Amino acid sequence: MAYTITDKCISCGTCEGECPVSAISAGDGKYVIDPDTCVECGACASVCPVEAPQPKE
Repeated sequence: MAYTITDKCISCGTCEGECPVSAISAGDGKYVIDPDTCVECGACASVCPVEAPQPKE
């Protein structure tokens, strides 16, 4: 199941650089993950200081 970025996002950009498939990009007020590109590796979640990336339910 792909990850999504919650409203906890502080737009620091740390997650974008960790994504091995470049599925993360800056959005309007927070970063977003392209669910079709996400490989569910969790790299973004492991580096986020506010735990914004979460598995999509």
